[in-house]
Amino acid sequence: MKRFISGLIALFFIAGFTAKAQAVLKLGHVNKQEILTLMPETDSAQKKLDKVAKDLQDQMEKMQVEFNKKYEDYTANAANWSDLIRNTKETELQEMNQRIQNFQNVAQQDIQQQQAKLFKPILDKLNTAISDVAKEGKFTYIFDVSQGSFVVFQSADSQDITPLVKKKLGIAK
Repeated sequence: MKRFISGLIALFFIAGFTAKAQAVLKLGHVNKQEILTLMPETDSAQKKLDKVAKDLQDQMEKMQVEFNKKYEDYTANAANWSDLIRNTKETELQEMNQRIQNFQNVAQQDIQQQQAKLFKPILDKLNTAISDVAKEGKFTYIFDVSQGSFVVFQSADSQDITPLVKKKLGIAK
């Protein structure tokens, strides 16, 4: 009998704890991508990133034009050149092609680094606003429902805090 009463007390304790845990759990969701596109800082950062990308693209095109001119010269005159000149020109073309490929790789890395540098403060500001809204609303979890997120089901009990975050950031839309 003593064992039965101990088990019953434990059952009530566990049931009470589980009910309390379920009552405290508050879920919310936010569309970070939507807010990010509306933030004025995003437009400014994107313009700077586009300028960097255009400058690199322009340089790449100049290098490609130079390569094409040398290649056309090679194909037009290779038959008239000695083996030494032809081999020298082939080596020069191979080296130019390698420089172009290296430039492309480094340019991609540079764009990624610039993007991270430009967007980090914006994302930090957005994440801070989300955290503030979550704390003020006493949310347990906030899920990002932006493109490709991992949320596969969204309950009607989940509150959309996107408007609250927009308000916190001073976005009227």
